Amino acid sequence: MAYPRQNAGVNAPASLTILAVTGLPEIGPGDDLAALISAATALVEGDVVVVTQKIVSKAEGRVVAVDPDDPTARRELAESDAVRVLRRRGDMVITETRHGFVCANSGVDLSNMADGYAALLPIDPDRSARRIRDALRARTGCEVGVIISDTFGRPWRRGVTDVAIGCAGLRAVVDLRGTTDALGRRLVATEICLVDEIAGAAELVMGKASGIPVAVVRGLDPSVFGSGSVREQVVRPYCEDLFR
Repeated sequence: MAYPRQNAGVNAPASLTILAVTGLPEIGPGDDLAALISAATALVEGDVVVVTQKIVSKAEGRVVAVDPDDPTARRELAESDAVRVLRRRGDMVITETRHGFVCANSGVDLSNMADGYAALLPIDPDRSARRIRDALRARTGCEVGVIISDTFGRPWRRGVTDVAIGCAGLRAVVDLRGTTDALGRRLVATEICLVDEIAGAAELVMGKASGIPVAVVRGLDPSVFGSGSVREQVVRPYCEDLFR
């Protein structure tokens, strides 16, 4: 699917509210995430719902058994779920997934999982986001955006942060090239990854060990909403990558 270039800027809101969605049950295969989310919180028009990859993978049955006593099991699973292995260091591998993501261990995740099981990335996170968004709209009557988030490291920087691996109803990247800055200078390289910024903000209330897999970001300017895709707009094409 082709997405038109959107070079109109996004207006900065005066303030944002970020709400942790609590009270969700343990998610299992086939669970209706939209039904659970809408029952747990009152959504309003213009909200952005950020859902962690872990519960999307669980609901979609992307959970596999892995031997917790085998130190090579996770690495072998990561390599089997990758299209390319870029680097190895000990038991960790940096891979390229079928989605185009370059990340540690193909996104295979054992944290917050029962012993002996690992979560794989959703097959199509953008499609997952669209399904949740459409179901939330049907249940609530509200137009909302949805982001599927995951925790990634970043080259040349320590620490991890949440980023978007799928989105629906939002402009994934705002292209400001050709516009001018506050002093009238023409911008030639500035592209803002809105969905990553929103995912990172939402993670501040979800945390890594608090068991909160959903957050609502409220108060974003209406200009952030529109057609978007992480795979089509955020993932850098191989031909533009200077490091592979």
